[in-house]
Amino acid sequence: MRRKKKELLFYVITIASCLIAMTIVVIAALLIYDKIIEDKAAEKEQELAQQVAADPEVVSYSQEEVDMMLADAIATTESSTRQQVSSEILDSLQASLESGTTMVESLRPIYKDKIVVVSNKEYHFVPIDRSLKQSTLVQENLQVLENGELQYVENGEVVSHKGIDVSRYQGTIDWKKVADSGVEFAFVRVGVRGYGTEGKLTLDEKYKTNIEGASKAGIKVGVYFFSQAITEEEAKEEADLVIDAIDGLNVTYPIVYDVEKTGAKEGRMNQLTVEERTRMAHVFIDRIKEAGYTPMIYANMEMWSILINMSEFEDVDKWYAYYSPVVYFPYEYAIWQYSDTGTVPGITGDVDLNISFKEW
Repeated sequence: MRRKKKELLFYVITIASCLIAMTIVVIAALLIYDKIIEDKAAEKEQELAQQVAADPEVVSYSQEEVDMMLADAIATTESSTRQQVSSEILDSLQASLESGTTMVESLRPIYKDKIVVVSNKEYHFVPIDRSLKQSTLVQENLQVLENGELQYVENGEVVSHKGIDVSRYQGTIDWKKVADSGVEFAFVRVGVRGYGTEGKLTLDEKYKTNIEGASKAGIKVGVYFFSQAITEEEAKEEADLVIDAIDGLNVTYPIVYDVEKTGAKEGRMNQLTVEERTRMAHVFIDRIKEAGYTPMIYANMEMWSILINMSEFEDVDKWYAYYSPVVYFPYEYAIWQYSDTGTVPGITGDVDLNISFKEW
């Protein structure tokens, strides 16, 4: 624990040193500079008047001399401000870390014009692209219920929709109890592609039972496929597998391309470039569109920010995974998966919880 605290302190000092320069520029340029000039000019004017009154030989200062004196005064003030800001940043980070907040969560409020994300044990500061569709969600409208569930409210009315996503790992599900608990939609895993060189395609053994059970209970159903495609042929093969599997079933919500960086060393997609990974998503999505279904992409913040070219999917609905009750991701998304440890009547064990901001 002591070693961990030392490491955190080292990170605090390192990050703070980088922040200081940027912070001071902003403060000096926007908040301090005009005020300093005004105040220091007044001080110098008063000082000169006093000197003239006390010493008749001192009659005036040139503009150049006045400018030099003001520059010295400003430099002195900036140095003092720099020390103050440095101390405030360190105090803020220390308080945040001591309260149990992670380093990355502590940095995010400071870098408001960037997405701060950790990837491969490195901190990435990704500029927010204002040309992309921006999220309109605000923290004040997000409510955390007593059971930990989230809902989004506008003008006093709940406008979000409660949902879950399931696979064979949830076992046998009592879908009537799930529906009675207020769940409005469910995404069912249809299948996966395995890791390693073989990359075997496998259908989820519960997918058909889950789709039929949820639909019968009045729950709207979408499906997803966990991809490990590394060629265009494989991406198309995955899409075709899903299309064939759901033929004749009541799937009215999107078909989702689940793209994730796995922790397993043999994860096939981990070694793809951003361009290659983006291309795999395009192939899957295009095939789903051709079949007459609505496509969607599921990814977490790391994937959206630095591992896939999100700007190429402006016309595709996004499903965002982020396990925190904080409105942070700046871009527009249709569904938010906010927990992987939820509890829902009718399901034994943990289940992923979601809220959607639209219907299909």
